Amino acid sequence: MRSVVITGVSTGIGLAATKAVIDAGFHVFGSVRTAADAQRLRQSFPLCFTPLVFDVTDSSAIENAAKQVAGAIGGPLLYLPLDMVRKQFEVNLFALLAVTQAFAPLLGTDLSRQGKPGRIINISSVSGKVGSPFVGAYVASKHALEGMSETLRRELMLFGIDVIVVGPGAIRTPIWAKADFAGYSNTPYKAALDRAYEYMQQFAAEGLAPEICADLLVKILTVARPKTRYALVPKPIRNWLLPRLLPIRWIDQVIARRLGLKRR
Repeated sequence: MRSVVITGVSTGIGLAATKAVIDAGFHVFGSVRTAADAQRLRQSFPLCFTPLVFDVTDSSAIENAAKQVAGAIGGPLLYLPLDMVRKQFEVNLFALLAVTQAFAPLLGTDLSRQGKPGRIINISSVSGKVGSPFVGAYVASKHALEGMSETLRRELMLFGIDVIVVGPGAIRTPIWAKADFAGYSNTPYKAALDRAYEYMQQFAAEGLAPEICADLLVKILTVARPKTRYALVPKPIRNWLLPRLLPIRWIDQVIARRLGLKRR
């Protein structure tokens, strides 16, 4: 039976991906942060799931960071505490690299092992290519992830290991309910933050089901020649193609008008 390691499988895309790849005939080794999550998932998938209760790099630091950085840190970059920005990178970039380094021998860098080289799928975001106001730490970490993935793909060609990026747009996960800009109500961005929050709730309503992302992951794991990057975006013309094709200054002005960021 083919095997796959999936990080962060307790909820959201990770959980949906676990279900999908198990249905496709894979055995999943899934990372969780608590023994309770491990037991719950072991009961849900008794034959094809092995929980990995671990936090990469420094376990206590990553776990604390994951609790505080549940998705994206929100707020204007001018006012974001730097320790929160560092934690965003710890979760979205450094932890991912640590996992890659730990499991690389099983994917093919250990030449004494038998079998075909594996694949690495990194979950980025539309934010990995398009920067949006008030999620700057998240945007920066995803841009870094995109660059790291490209470098990894080229370096790992030596071992036949492929690296693929998936860049979802809005997905219906708990991340949208966690948006909180209350700490910045006394800044000049108060009105714009209120508008941004309203747009986020609209994106949540329009978001794709996590299962759609999971189905794409199964395709990437099983297709003979996957693309290097997949965009998975609701209303792709508006939310993906136009922001990348139109002049950047024009997009700046559109965003500024929508959020009230024009200087008076």
